[in-house]
Amino acid sequence: MKFIKNTAGNNRQEDADLIAAYKNTGSLDTLGTLYNKYMHLVFGVCLNYFKDEELSKDAVMQIFEELVTKLKIYEVQNFKSWLHVLTRNHCLMELRKSAKQNNVSIDDTFVENSEFVHLDIDNTKETQLTIMEKCMETLTEEQRKSVDLFYLQEKCYKEVADMTGYDILKVKSYIQNGKRNLKICIEKNSSE
Repeated sequence: MKFIKNTAGNNRQEDADLIAAYKNTGSLDTLGTLYNKYMHLVFGVCLNYFKDEELSKDAVMQIFEELVTKLKIYEVQNFKSWLHVLTRNHCLMELRKSAKQNNVSIDDTFVENSEFVHLDIDNTKETQLTIMEKCMETLTEEQRKSVDLFYLQEKCYKEVADMTGYDILKVKSYIQNGKRNLKICIEKNSSE
């Protein structure tokens, strides 16, 4: 297929020549020529992170300003990949900065209220734990001990076997069957 050309090698050599020229001359026109080839990709990455067109446009300009100094410092082999990483890092840093700056203003009505409102405590977790405790009681003693030691006390199979005196293969079986029985019991009692 003659109509398909592999231009990746040519682009990389072209990029390397432009980087070398920029490092030698410091010409912003040369850097602009290089950056212009990938500016649409930089914008796309920024838009993906910021979800805002104006912020993304600003970021494209800020990244160019970063390139002015960083390209002189770093030895770049593959400019396109390096620029992608630089862009991603820039976006992540900006998102972190904006997350830190989210301040909440606290006014008097927020802190004090003439009506005292009780918090509605969500009892779902407490209910789930109660159901689980009841279901644990339905397991055989071997299953209950094994499941308790393995999941709740975070012991490994060997430790469970040593502590209970059960054979390690039996421990694995007790845990597997206990877990299955526990799941069935919890699902049955949760739907009631």
